[in-house]
Amino acid sequence: MKIEAVFATHVHADHRSGARALADRTGATLYQHRSAALAYPFAPLDDGTEISLGNVVIRAMHTPGHTPESVCLLVTDRTRAAEPWFVLTGDTLFVGDVGRPDFGGDDAGRSLYASLQRLLALPDHVEVYPAHISGSPCGRAMSGKPSSTIGFERRFNAALQAPDRDAFVAMLFEGLPEKPASFAEMIAANRAG
Repeated sequence: MKIEAVFATHVHADHRSGARALADRTGATLYQHRSAALAYPFAPLDDGTEISLGNVVIRAMHTPGHTPESVCLLVTDRTRAAEPWFVLTGDTLFVGDVGRPDFGGDDAGRSLYASLQRLLALPDHVEVYPAHISGSPCGRAMSGKPSSTIGFERRFNAALQAPDRDAFVAMLFEGLPEKPASFAEMIAANRAG
């Protein structure tokens, strides 16, 4: 097996990313959204960028909100179907929760709402694989379950039940725990590589 591509969904705040090291070690191409502001080379992703790897097509969905550069990766296995099979949601959508918005600037809540609406427009059968499960400081009410589907999250994820954008934004910031002090240092380290 040869690793040809490494994808990062955003600049992480809660752990040291191994994406650059893996790409360097294997000679793989490192992909991240073009607004990531990294101090090292990477292949830029835009909304709708498609990367073909054998029978698999990975399409980037720019989903700002958790961070400005957040992307979700929609995966289609052409040997199975012409429609997407699953989506890697990073810290945008979790099982039972959504990503915290306080890394994304003043409009982060509104941006996250719009990004989630795009994800929720995907077919019910699309499987959801987030970056975290319960215990992470990147959300509040994440499940310990490692995966779900768009249909299940649309129906049962409490964070997605707000009747409109303003109610969603108010709920999002209500009772949000403070960011751990280490987050700023970790972001700087991950941007530097």
